[in-house]
Amino acid sequence: MTGFGKAIAEIANKKVTVEVKSVNSKQLDLMTKVCPQYREREMDFRQIVQRKMQRGKVELIVTTEALDSSAEKPHINTAIISEYYKQLDATRKELGMAEFSDQLTSALVLQTLLRFPDAIHVETPVIEQEELDAVVKVVEQAVDKLVDFRVQEGQSLYRVFSEKVANIRALLAQVEPYEKDRTERIRQNLLDRLEKLPVDYDKNRLEQEMIYYIEKLDINEEKHRLVNHLDYFVETMDAEMDAGGHGKKLGFIAQEMGREINTLGSKSNQAEMQRIVVKMKDELEQIKEQVLNVL
Repeated sequence: MTGFGKAIAEIANKKVTVEVKSVNSKQLDLMTKVCPQYREREMDFRQIVQRKMQRGKVELIVTTEALDSSAEKPHINTAIISEYYKQLDATRKELGMAEFSDQLTSALVLQTLLRFPDAIHVETPVIEQEELDAVVKVVEQAVDKLVDFRVQEGQSLYRVFSEKVANIRALLAQVEPYEKDRTERIRQNLLDRLEKLPVDYDKNRLEQEMIYYIEKLDINEEKHRLVNHLDYFVETMDAEMDAGGHGKKLGFIAQEMGREINTLGSKSNQAEMQRIVVKMKDELEQIKEQVLNVL
């Protein structure tokens, strides 16, 4: 869900710049920084983002730069500063402090006075509705560029997911040759150990227990469910390419795939199969990391 969009336009002697950035997040987490002139339309800006994006930590920044140097010039309010100075000088006298005579002290006093409320006034012109509507369109352009960026990234992710799913399928197929050999090896190991014991045993009962033990190690169900999860993952990707995608659903499917692969590993009881399972976990982990980038 990472992306960036930017749009610039000249509106009413101003250069309006809109930037939209996004990173991964489970929900839509929107933060806006809007210049004071257009703050009354901030809710409209937020609605544009919410309408076009489902997930991600999004930052929307709207700034302006005056093209006319005479616009919005600050004015020093001499009358207010003079009144502040009179009160400040009266306080000095009351406290018995020295006069503000030297140049350095006078500069510091003036610096302090300029920080008082309303000492500097900026006349903000009235923003016409036509200008506000034009800024809304610039915001839409920036968000659309971000969405286009995400679409391109989504196409890249589709190829990555398809490759990883195919790799897991291929690794799952590599497990099959070891299954029969593993069963025979387990049976033979148990028989060899029993032969070394200085006691007689019921061979019929042994056969029953062995069947039960081998059935517990059977992985056919896990293999079947994993294949179903892989198919469902691909179906969900194909179905949601045009609908905007459901990253959460793909994340849930990936979790189910992980459960089956973990069970395969716990039942493997053979070094070769466990190495294959480790490779499958590595492929799945890469899927889980990239799923966070899906809406």
